[in-house]
Amino acid sequence: MSEAIPAPTAAPELEKADVGAWLAVAAGTIGALMATLDTSIVNASLPTIQGEIGASGSEGTWISTAYLVAEIVMIPMAGWLARIFGLRTFLMIMTALFTVFSMICGVSHDLGQMIIGRIGQGFTGGAMIPMALTIVATRLPPRQQPLGIALFGMTAVLGPVLGPVVGGWLTENVSWHYAFFLNLPIGVGLGALLIFGLAHERTRWHMFAEADLLGIAGLTLGLGGLTTLLEEGQRERWFESEFICALALVSFVGFLLLAAGQVFSRRPVIQLRILFERAFGSVFLMSLMVGAALYGILYIIPQFLALVAGYNAEQSGDVTMISGIPTIMMLAVFPLLVRLIDLRAAIAFGLLLYGISCFIDVGLTTDAAGPQFFWSQVIRGFAQFFSMLFLNQAATSSVAHEFAEDASGLFNAARNLGGSMGLAVVGALQEQRTTFHASRLAESISGDSVIGQAAVASGGVGQLNQAIAGQATVMAFSDLYWVFGIALLVMIPLVLLLKPLPKGASVSLAA
Repeated sequence: MSEAIPAPTAAPELEKADVGAWLAVAAGTIGALMATLDTSIVNASLPTIQGEIGASGSEGTWISTAYLVAEIVMIPMAGWLARIFGLRTFLMIMTALFTVFSMICGVSHDLGQMIIGRIGQGFTGGAMIPMALTIVATRLPPRQQPLGIALFGMTAVLGPVLGPVVGGWLTENVSWHYAFFLNLPIGVGLGALLIFGLAHERTRWHMFAEADLLGIAGLTLGLGGLTTLLEEGQRERWFESEFICALALVSFVGFLLLAAGQVFSRRPVIQLRILFERAFGSVFLMSLMVGAALYGILYIIPQFLALVAGYNAEQSGDVTMISGIPTIMMLAVFPLLVRLIDLRAAIAFGLLLYGISCFIDVGLTTDAAGPQFFWSQVIRGFAQFFSMLFLNQAATSSVAHEFAEDASGLFNAARNLGGSMGLAVVGALQEQRTTFHASRLAESISGDSVIGQAAVASGGVGQLNQAIAGQATVMAFSDLYWVFGIALLVMIPLVLLLKPLPKGASVSLAA
């Protein structure tokens, strides 16, 4: 699918974007933020939603999983669909449908209706994420594109961070329904911005006849099956479950079809060969790891605060939000930094900070609460800025211009896929390491030990078991932070495979 959206004539270096261009950029930023926000907005509200729609705990997890699966399937295909319908028409359709599916979620009375709404939200929201970068590339002159990419970077970081905060506050103070109704006025405003900010383009219906059907089916089955497998694996006891085995087979067949599409289709839906270029392949791996850390740690912190410190969803959200503050503060200087700092050094610095923030949290104890996360969250905020924004720059500058849109789609899909992998690792290791540490602690306290005899004499065996369980839980969380910290540091040498930007170069984006 190599036919590109006709881009405006290249703007002179000193030319500034007009009001219409900035309206389009605002639309792209709002759309991407709305999509990333809804990825996690139900996390804090899940117990309440499950109770009202009559879903069990295991069934309720599909409220989150359905969105993630649909979103990751759509992200790589968004560029192809935008080329067919034209950017404005495509985004208008996606915005309208996203709003409609949000309303379906908001009025849901049973799990089936909610799942349909969340699949629709994920599929349409997944189109808005990579298209935000396309708007920046086609509507801003090169010298102003760093500001546009900074705004996009804000959505990638703040969306997942703010989701639980907004959802938790609305659930505690208004109703969980408004976590979805919130999208109605935003969707209306977004539609208006798209009308005034983007020009209409003719629909290229002939491209449907040239569609890479093998690739489309492969993306759907491969990414959809793999994401679902990662999300549900721990709950289903992995390959002890026939369901997980079936998902693995579906995913394998899907990737075979995707590979076949690369060989037999004249215009593959997405060019996978760029994954084998050393620069972009490195970016892809680093994006997987950063996504795993972002979503994994966003899950770990509320879990720790709830289990150990007794925090509610709103209190935990306030702690997770701290990491977004440094990112917002740094956005203003990104256009300057991208010209002054070597791309490779910036990414390495971001990964190093990310690893350090994890190692700080290794020292948490059973007495730890929100204040003990302050400095690690501050450092993590700076880490997210350097790693995520500069990685996005590396993704599109590491391939030829005609593959930049494919690079953007794969880069964003990698972040989401990495998030699913991170959550799968957390789910598997948390249970395993908690059991391991509890057994080791119990073995160290025998009936002949001072602690054991004191517990028996005072009738406090139950309290002793509770203390062991609490300590084992904290030790398991420490193990998780060690895993993420080491994994992030291991990624740093990959920056040596990246291509340095020419001195004074502007941001390179998908067109």
